[in-house]
Amino acid sequence: MTEASHAKAGSGSGTITTNDGTQIYYKDWGTGQPVVFHHGWPLSSDDWDAQMLFFLSKGYRVIAHDRRGHGRSSQTDTGNEMDTYAADVTALVAHLDLKNAIHVGHSTGGGEVARYVAQHGSGGRVAKAVLIGAVPPIMLKTAANPGGLPIEVFDGFRSALTTNRAQFFRDVPAGPFYGFNRPGATVSEGVVDNWWRQGMMGGAKAHYDCIKAFSETDFTEDLKKIDVPVLVMHGDDDQIVPIADSALLAIKLLKKGELKVYKGLPHGMATTHADVINADLLAFFQA
Repeated sequence: MTEASHAKAGSGSGTITTNDGTQIYYKDWGTGQPVVFHHGWPLSSDDWDAQMLFFLSKGYRVIAHDRRGHGRSSQTDTGNEMDTYAADVTALVAHLDLKNAIHVGHSTGGGEVARYVAQHGSGGRVAKAVLIGAVPPIMLKTAANPGGLPIEVFDGFRSALTTNRAQFFRDVPAGPFYGFNRPGATVSEGVVDNWWRQGMMGGAKAHYDCIKAFSETDFTEDLKKIDVPVLVMHGDDDQIVPIADSALLAIKLLKKGELKVYKGLPHGMATTHADVINADLLAFFQA
């Protein structure tokens, strides 16, 4: 699956090279049961700092990668779609020889988790999965998904990214992503700056392509196929991935799903309310 990496497993971080020559950057800290974190668009593994440090302190082996085209991975012009994202995860899992792992995905990363676990997670590789503010079953409004968001919403994302990516990547975290546009919200400029930093590290072409990947991919059959326990966590004030057309539908498709709804919490709740989310993740991991 992979060639030699720049840094071997266990050294803290490294890269793998996939079959199409893409370098995937990853962090790998600690020992114990593996927990693999899958970030959202257009971010990087750095978005999981609060979870990586917490679960490392609890005795877990914590792993997070930068999706192709994002963060420190190759700025790919091809393969920026869910099947390849899942194949990249499969290559990383094989390289690190992960077994009995828990896969946690936020937003686009939740779609990546659903596709990976459903199609590549057999043979003892996966113990459990978590979807946080995740995009499955499908975000786009279609005849089969009348409650979804119209294509014009995502066309707007593409237009804003093409016109002024740097400003777009300021406006999203300063506004709806963390709920900082709500009356009385306490805005963290550091959190906004960190989102912008992560976003601007990635490639514009990959980010553009990924809008289609996270909005138009249908994960219905993936969700039906998953046979490990899945925790679905979603804020009911998620302005990026509205709960009614994501978590509330996904939970009906999962064989072993558990839904936790967080009143008033935003899309980026794993950052703004890390203490709450981490405690609930730990309880699920230990159950």
